[in-house]
Amino acid sequence: MVKKGQPEKLIVKGKRLDGRGFDQMRDVSIKAGVIPEAEGSAELSLGETKVIAAVYGPREVIPKHLANPEKGIIKCVYTMASFATPDRNRPGPSRRSVEISKVMAEALTPVVNLEKYPKTSIDVFVEVTNANAGTRTAAINAASVALADAGIEMNDLVTSIAGGKADGQLILDLFNPEDNYGEADLPIAYLPRTGEVSLLQMDGELTPAEIEKLLKMIKKACEELYKKQKNALRERYKLK
Repeated sequence: MVKKGQPEKLIVKGKRLDGRGFDQMRDVSIKAGVIPEAEGSAELSLGETKVIAAVYGPREVIPKHLANPEKGIIKCVYTMASFATPDRNRPGPSRRSVEISKVMAEALTPVVNLEKYPKTSIDVFVEVTNANAGTRTAAINAASVALADAGIEMNDLVTSIAGGKADGQLILDLFNPEDNYGEADLPIAYLPRTGEVSLLQMDGELTPAEIEKLLKMIKKACEELYKKQKNALRERYKLK
C-alpha cells in the first residue's frame, strides 16, 4: 500500500528522482569561519540540507563535578530551526536531537587530543537551517571543520555520509523521499587517515554483502568530503 505523499517509484529508468546515479553524492559546499564570536565555525550545504556549526572552548566545565582531571570532554548540541522543514518544528530538544547530539560527540571524540585540555569542555553547537535528509552526517562534517577552525588539537578530521537502499538498489547520500520511503539507511562517520569508523548506525535491513558494498561507496565519498573540508580550511587561512 502506497502511503500518502509516497512516490510510486524511487528509481526510474536507472536514475533516482533527483537525477543522480546510485553512487553519486549531492553537491557539497563548506565555508569555515562564518561566526566571528565563536572560537571556530563552519557552514555546510549537502544538496538542500544546510547546517551551521560553532565551537566554544576549551572552557570551564559546568557543572564542575563533570570535569575530568585527566582530559577534556566534548559536548555537542544538535538542534533544528523551526523553519528547517515544511512542518514547523517544536522549539526545545526532542528525543531525536538528544540522540544525534550524543552520537555526534562519540563520532568526533576519537580525533581530538583531549589529554591536552584537562578539566575543560569543548562545546559544539550545530543548527540545521534547512533539512532534506542527511542532517546528522552534515552536522558531523561541519562540526569537524569548526573544531579545526577553533585551533583544537586534532589528529584527523571526521567525514560522514550515509548509504542506503531504495527500490532494491543500493544508493549513496539519501535525500528526503529515499530517507522517508526507502528500505534502509546506513549513516557512517569515517576517519580518512586511519580508515577507522567512529559512527555506524542502521535503520532497516541490509545483508552483510550489501553493507560491505555500501561501505566501499561511503568511504569513496568520504575521501571527496575530506578534500572539501581541507580546502575550506585552506581558504579560511589562505594556505596553499
